[in-house]
Amino acid sequence: MVSAYILILTEVGKAAEVAAAVAEIPGVKAADDVTGPYDVVVRAEAQDMDELGRLVVARVQSIEGIDRTLTCPVVHL
Repeated sequence: MVSAYILILTEVGKAAEVAAAVAEIPGVKAADDVTGPYDVVVRAEAQDMDELGRLVVARVQSIEGIDRTLTCPVVHL
């Protein structure tokens, strides 16, 4: 199992709408609209890195109102 934080930059005024849409995606554990350089922070889990990549590219990035994403996989040091 792999986990990641997905940082999302949205179009102006779309953060709450994007967070709600992302929260409905299977594998997403939390999606919160926040202040700062990004508008939405998502916590996601997948079986492996390939599945995580598919979740981000095929599901998250297809949501209307998203300008850019940055995926940060969790590491256990």
